[in-house]
Amino acid sequence: MTQFVLYEYWRSSASYRVRIALNLKQLPYLSMPIHLLKDGGEQHHAMYAELNANELVPTLVDNDFDGEKLVLNQSLTIIDYLDEHFPHPRLTPVSGRERYLVTALAQDIAIDLHPINNLRVIQKLSRDFDFDETSKAKWMQHWIELGFHALEKKLSDVHGKYCVGDSISLVDVCLVPQVYNAERFGVDLSPFPTIASICSTLREHPAFVAAEPERQPDAS
Repeated sequence: MTQFVLYEYWRSSASYRVRIALNLKQLPYLSMPIHLLKDGGEQHHAMYAELNANELVPTLVDNDFDGEKLVLNQSLTIIDYLDEHFPHPRLTPVSGRERYLVTALAQDIAIDLHPINNLRVIQKLSRDFDFDETSKAKWMQHWIELGFHALEKKLSDVHGKYCVGDSISLVDVCLVPQVYNAERFGVDLSPFPTIASICSTLREHPAFVAAEPERQPDAS
């Protein structure tokens, strides 16, 4: 039996983060696609809702957590769990100044920036507020650009080769999926040279390459 099973969707930013983390730690996993659009959204089907009552992806199942099964949702919690139990490489420093820099910057992306661009928000705008495709794109662009302006300023003070110094961290794991979303919705990255440069470097790393959405078996 495969120890790790990841219930995910190929375009999900949160799923993308977990794939990167698993790849960086060289932990093999079984991907179980949950199509967020097909048949009304497979995340709402009874089987998956029983596994994750939030009806969101990703969900990671560890079939051998001290001899028991552990089911986790929330990408940052999943990655924190992986960091504690499989700490090579460590994505969030254990202590010191960099620990808090990494945590805060990752949360800037995953908690402040990303959720307002989540699929269910966009579906709500379309369904109940008559947003057409152009309006939805403008919504995405506005919030991503707002978040990126702040992130660019913060990274200018702490970045090295990667977001915080010269080691890949949780911030990098969160950044690449968010840049993918930005590009998908036509955000101009020229005002964000630090973000663009770091992302370009990360996209050459094998763990990030293997996690790319279009490389996933359920990509369509």
